[in-house]
Amino acid sequence: MSLDVTQILLSAQSADGSIRKHAEESLKQFQEQNLPGFLLSLSSELANNEKPEESRRLAGLILKNALDAKEQHRKNELFQRWLALDAGVKAQVKALLLQTLSSPVASARSTSSQVIAKIASIEIPQKQWPELIGSLLSNIHQVQPNVKQATLETLGYLCEEVSPEAVDQDQVNKILTAVVQGMNASEGNSEVRLAATRALYNALGFAQVNFSNDMERDYIMRVVCEATQSPDVKIRQAAFECLVAISSTYYDKLATYMQDIFNITAKAVRGDEESVALQAMEFWSSICDEEIDILDEYSSEFTADSDVPCYYFIKQALPALVPMLLETLLKQEDDQDLDEGAWNLAMAGGTCLGLVARTVGDDIVPLVMPFVEENITKPEWRHREAATYAFGSILEGPSADKLTPLVNVALNFMLSALVKDPNNHVKDTTAWTLGRIFEFLHGSALETAPVITAENCQQILTVLLQSMKDVPNVAEKACGALYFLAQGYVDAGSASPLSPFFQDIVQSLLVTSHREDAGESRLRTAAYETLNEVVRCSTEETAPIVMQLVPVIMMELHQTLEAGKLSTDEREKRSDLQGLLCGCLQVIIQKLGGMESTKFAFLQYSDQMMDLFLRVFACRNATVHEEAMLAIGALAYAAGSNFAKYMAQFYQYLEMGLQNFEEYQVCAITVGVVGDLCRALEDKILPYCDGIMTQLLKDLSSNQLHRSVKPPIFSCFGDIALAIGENFEKYLIYAMPMLQSAADLSAHTTATDDEMLDYTNQLRNGILEAYSGILQGFKSSPKTQLLMPYAPHILQFLDALHNGKDMDDSVMKTAIGVLGDLADTLGVNAGPLINQSTSSKQFLDECLSSDDPLVKESADWARIAISRAVSG
Repeated sequence: MSLDVTQILLSAQSADGSIRKHAEESLKQFQEQNLPGFLLSLSSELANNEKPEESRRLAGLILKNALDAKEQHRKNELFQRWLALDAGVKAQVKALLLQTLSSPVASARSTSSQVIAKIASIEIPQKQWPELIGSLLSNIHQVQPNVKQATLETLGYLCEEVSPEAVDQDQVNKILTAVVQGMNASEGNSEVRLAATRALYNALGFAQVNFSNDMERDYIMRVVCEATQSPDVKIRQAAFECLVAISSTYYDKLATYMQDIFNITAKAVRGDEESVALQAMEFWSSICDEEIDILDEYSSEFTADSDVPCYYFIKQALPALVPMLLETLLKQEDDQDLDEGAWNLAMAGGTCLGLVARTVGDDIVPLVMPFVEENITKPEWRHREAATYAFGSILEGPSADKLTPLVNVALNFMLSALVKDPNNHVKDTTAWTLGRIFEFLHGSALETAPVITAENCQQILTVLLQSMKDVPNVAEKACGALYFLAQGYVDAGSASPLSPFFQDIVQSLLVTSHREDAGESRLRTAAYETLNEVVRCSTEETAPIVMQLVPVIMMELHQTLEAGKLSTDEREKRSDLQGLLCGCLQVIIQKLGGMESTKFAFLQYSDQMMDLFLRVFACRNATVHEEAMLAIGALAYAAGSNFAKYMAQFYQYLEMGLQNFEEYQVCAITVGVVGDLCRALEDKILPYCDGIMTQLLKDLSSNQLHRSVKPPIFSCFGDIALAIGENFEKYLIYAMPMLQSAADLSAHTTATDDEMLDYTNQLRNGILEAYSGILQGFKSSPKTQLLMPYAPHILQFLDALHNGKDMDDSVMKTAIGVLGDLADTLGVNAGPLINQSTSSKQFLDECLSSDDPLVKESADWARIAISRAVSG
């Protein structure tokens, strides 16, 4: 098949759509009909210095995409496809790629580096391509800087793609030596030095052994610190990025370097270009993150101070660090409040100051307050804004005892500034600071005297509602402050101080959401989120006002569904609005449907609401589907068995949600709604169970569905079994083997990191909830005998969990509950099995003496059920 690959690659980038489409089709066909020829043609194109840069770059990109994909299942397919290729073809492709590293064209070298690393990520873990690292390292001694630069870039990508376990220590040492030498100040070529510095950033994960050796660590640290002083700004930035990565990966090895690091970061923050200064600041934020995590983890009173692996770097640096951070607050940009993605030195300084406050608590207050007092009334807006930002940044971390007296003095001043200050930046930051006061120093959990009292509550509300009429960025922060103000009264019982102003608050928020400029600064979203919080925290006293809100929000949703032809941009805005309105209705449904006094009157609206939600499903948009699905779940819960009348119409959308692998959040939420429906409809859900179970079983067997949806699916089996009782019989032969194999897998998973452990525990919990629902569903049915064959396996699973010793409290509670359910449902038949179980007695005793009241309660019940079964 002779094709002019160069021409096709150029045509695939043509401005003419039809030429482009034709070229893309040809490439697709070539790949499907002759994969080895396709890959060889692309690598030859990339390696050929006679070819145009554009065709070479696209050839490299297509090669890379032929080896890798975002979705895990697709990635695995491409890995297997490469490994299955003829060895000769693979060798030719790899030789051409390595040859490209010496091309005079920078983009070809760079693309080739990335493709080599992708192939390495497939082959090195399979113990293939053992000569790669050696041949790359031999390039380092080449004279041409471009070959050196490309080789270092390749080593960097390789360290990013391949896991450290796959490379032996001898090769790691050689890679690090080559990289660190390339970073040395003696390296005359700045492109080479930059590639080396960026490569070190990716190689740090490989350097565990080297960082444990004092001499090697000293050498690496010296070279990194020297690179922060390079005349080239990109090298300085990359070197500070390495320091940030070192601060989190090797926190415990930093003590001897901290004084030097402080000096170079302070110099950069005070005088270097912003891109470098931001990274220098990030170093301190990263150290704060490490110390906050360590102190959180060891915060229990049982830990002796000497056992806490914290070096208190921040506490030691405070007297010098805080003044440096305060200086940066005065370096604001004129329009930073209007740009959502803005990030500059002043914002980074405030963020770091906030982290410092969380790390050291009360100690920061005396270092910051003089700056606040000195600048808060100055005529230049930058001083007033910086003072307000500094004050707002230290409100989380220090104790309420320390902060409350300061806030009591500041509150009136801030309320006045929010209305009267002539500068929008100052108002924006003032509203944000008020929000932080209400978030951290207001609410029933605080033991100090309240900052918000019956006397000042009205003044606060008057100011916030007035501020919601200000420019969008200030109004958005005022909504945020109101959100936290309302949240603080969530436990106020029937006497919320907001009740007398409830009508005004709701009215103001609706007016704000309708502002012409509500699309700016997330204002509309903030208004609805705040309205939701105000409704969620409202009391029975204001329920009639919430009831009046129902037809208003329904009317708004109805209007979005009536819109005619819309542009893409308008369609997106409409979807956002529909999502917000469905979210708002969900909160209202939960509120009014959850109170006996309003439930009956509220449910008069359910037909109209359901009609609107079904129409929303007809608009294809994932976010809106999530919100509508959640609202329907809430409505089902409120309507109970009366919801059955909507099932015939709703079922097709439920099935669509369960089939939605791509937008897995929609799938996960739909699984949750099936649970709501089971609880609401009980056995009235039976006619739909075949379809639902078929889809759930398909979901579980799919390798395309995101793993996070699998635990809720198992748990959903339990909901269905509880709802339909012994009718679950026909699903046992499908559901039980799936549960058993997942149980075996999850019992013997050794989690390598916290994320894996969390997931494993979620999976265990889902499986246990399924067993619990199935056992309870069959209780007192003549068919309980059907479960006997599965009982030994369930007990083995509980034994394995108990012996694994890595259950969290929620798994422990569900597990001991399952033991009780087994005894309760199977009665005397379960007795001998429980007696044979190796650890059930020990497990029960442990749960009975647990500190967690929920575990203990579950265990008390299980003990009674077990003693009945065993003595029966």
